[in-house]
Amino acid sequence: MSEAADRDTEGGDASASSPTPPHRLVAGTAAIDDLDAFLASLDEVADATDAVVQAFDASLIVSATHLGEATRLAARSIGRGEAVARDPGVEIMLYAAGSRQIDRALSLGVEEGRSRVVVLVANFGAVRGADRTDADLDAAAESVADLLDSPATGAFEPAFDRERVTAFYDIGEREREATAGGVADIVRERVALLDVEK
Repeated sequence: MSEAADRDTEGGDASASSPTPPHRLVAGTAAIDDLDAFLASLDEVADATDAVVQAFDASLIVSATHLGEATRLAARSIGRGEAVARDPGVEIMLYAAGSRQIDRALSLGVEEGRSRVVVLVANFGAVRGADRTDADLDAAAESVADLLDSPATGAFEPAFDRERVTAFYDIGEREREATAGGVADIVRERVALLDVEK
């Protein structure tokens, strides 16, 4: 089980200093025969622990920071009453995708078959407007790990698919050449710029 990016910012008002809600990343391999059943199991974990639980295709996630920043910005958006989605998990996906289109954001999610996944579990209990109680992140992370065919140990180690990432985020050769950083930096910029594009 991976517990990378456990950002324990105590309390906090999402609309003021925009703290990142406490969260964990649980990575590994999932063998998903029935997508609806797998997502229903994640919903059960969320209901039992009060955590926000959102699964991502690990090949499209460039770093723990990618999801941490998406979580922070989603919490801020909810705190300000500006969220596009009613579900905090979907709002996180919108930021992670750098898009205001829910259908596009959902394509960052998991699919049937055997693949690498990373599941975010977050505590939005202190986020104004989220209408959540404090979550049991330990229990949520353990329950999610139990759903994976082969959970990873240690911190989340991204191993994204560069070709899929550049296609998903529409990163052209010219943009890569003009940027001092790499593809991961461009993706994080897309996440940050979503607020500007609202």
